[in-house]
Amino acid sequence: MKKFFEFGGVAAGIILIAFGVAAIVLGMNGKSTVASNLKQQQIVGTSDMTPSGIAAEAKGAHLPASIPLPTCSVAGKPVNNGTTARCFAEYMQIHSYEATGGVPYAQMPEYATADGKGTNDATQALQSNGQPVANAARNVWVTETALTTALNMSYMAEQLGNFGIVVGIALLLSGFGFIILALGGALRATGWVVKSWGTKTDPKPNTTAPLSE
Repeated sequence: MKKFFEFGGVAAGIILIAFGVAAIVLGMNGKSTVASNLKQQQIVGTSDMTPSGIAAEAKGAHLPASIPLPTCSVAGKPVNNGTTARCFAEYMQIHSYEATGGVPYAQMPEYATADGKGTNDATQALQSNGQPVANAARNVWVTETALTTALNMSYMAEQLGNFGIVVGIALLLSGFGFIILALGGALRATGWVVKSWGTKTDPKPNTTAPLSE
């Protein structure tokens, strides 16, 4: 049984180490892919992408105070990792609010009107070739949503890569721990684990002297 436990501990340790190495490699590859793809887009933050710069713009555009403003800064910086991609996406959202007067996509009228206010009534909308004219400002949100979703996905992918690396390190440590315990004699008869187990389960010796005839 001792050999069985030792071989089992070593085998479990080797498997955990293998999974740990695989998790670390996959995590690093994921982060590398995110950085490589972002670098190909050649995105650089504009000069207003600072907390103070965007605050001044939001005030000038009379945006509602309920709209949260970014607290990060990416002005003049290349967007080449998940963190900067998420920051850039936050500023893109504020720019979209500025273009639509602080109105999100779900609250925007579907059709355009002559006074610029828009309407959801097709009969009151501007007409072109007998069809109501769509509100062009809604396209701003469609484009912004597509781009910011991709940038936020980059951030999520990078965080998943970090998680995989952390899990891989934990598996490596667990695997080495199993091997050390198995080869270090934790399961031998003289080890404290077996001694403790034996103390609780071994029957008490019969100290009663046999009766003589």
